[in-house]
Amino acid sequence: MKKHPAGKKPELLVGTGNFASAIAAVKNGANAVYFGVKGFSMRDLGTNFKPSELKKLMAFLHKNNVKGYLALNTIVFDKELKKVESILKKAKQEKVDAVILSDLGVLSLVKKHGLIPFLSTQASTANTLALKEFKKLGIKRVILARELNLKQIAEIKKSVKNIEIECFVHGAMCISVSGRCFLSHELFGTSANRGKCLQPCRRAFFLDGAAPDYKKKDILLQGNLILSPKDLKTIGFLDKVINTGLDSIKIEGRNKPAHYIAVTTKCYREAIDSIANKTFTKTKITSWNKQLENVFNRGFSNGFFFSKPGKSDLAKKQGSSQKQKRIPIGKVKKFYSNAMVAEVRLFKTISLGDTILIEGKTTFSKQVVESMEINHQQIKKALKGKTVGLKVLEKARKNDHVFLLKKQK
Repeated sequence: MKKHPAGKKPELLVGTGNFASAIAAVKNGANAVYFGVKGFSMRDLGTNFKPSELKKLMAFLHKNNVKGYLALNTIVFDKELKKVESILKKAKQEKVDAVILSDLGVLSLVKKHGLIPFLSTQASTANTLALKEFKKLGIKRVILARELNLKQIAEIKKSVKNIEIECFVHGAMCISVSGRCFLSHELFGTSANRGKCLQPCRRAFFLDGAAPDYKKKDILLQGNLILSPKDLKTIGFLDKVINTGLDSIKIEGRNKPAHYIAVTTKCYREAIDSIANKTFTKTKITSWNKQLENVFNRGFSNGFFFSKPGKSDLAKKQGSSQKQKRIPIGKVKKFYSNAMVAEVRLFKTISLGDTILIEGKTTFSKQVVESMEINHQQIKKALKGKTVGLKVLEKARKNDHVFLLKKQK
């Protein structure tokens, strides 16, 4: 397999759904983030940015030498083209670095306004001939179909020059693989291809009917998760992924909390750097795996990188299998910048030594509680219902939420 050019690291690209997530990604070593705007994002039921927020977002990213890509990759109808064009004009004005798209009409508008076009995985690009055609159309990067294995990715990268290649390496996987699922649309009238998937695939299924004869049936369903894949995780073989020559590796997380973004970004940043400086070890992989198990996951799978996923790659339970809980415990009422103290109204008890998160519209920080006061008296524990002065490491803001990180029982 062709190795990645010596000394060259792939871009670490992270999905973000709000400012807190963007801050978390930047703090933990992302080279670029991608994000949606309401109405044309494949995660349209989740958090997204307003067009009016692009100026602030891009200024923050560029100040920190991080690129920002706008994901505009849903199906688009004629009546929506004017709205799409207005978003693209705003994107150009605010210096968005690229637009991730799947529609040829959107591609036309992206080129019209001088923006850089990336082709979404929604296009299911899986062969060199397709890449060459997209290159002729002006596409600068292709996010490959998820169905490809390591050997196929390496062969594509070797065969097609002067176009960047990107792959997903961590996060949720859809049973329809690279997209275009109609299950949510058929059951609930909300289309996954318009960013409004209600994820019926994540539910347990039962074999229905009046006294069915199970012995004559091929499948016995008693609350099984037959359509819900585990999450993709490649950190244990990231060296092999990078050695395919990929230009960018991507973490999906636009619907995830900022803490998820912080942990996954940190682990993959450290892994990329370790591979580059030849300190990528089993000990480090074990540590990263433990950290990744602490945030949202449905169990983990290697995806298609080595072979076609089977029944062992399906989730074992509904919801998350994470080993650490994120518990709301309070809300910031005031912040005293000179003393670096947040006045927090508590919903639950907090103690010295607890690990907390402080999150808000433009806030994300993680710290251990080292100092607390009530009425200027130092305390070791603050009870539910109390207002406590909490010494913080970074600026907090009124109405920021405070969370306690605690192991799942």
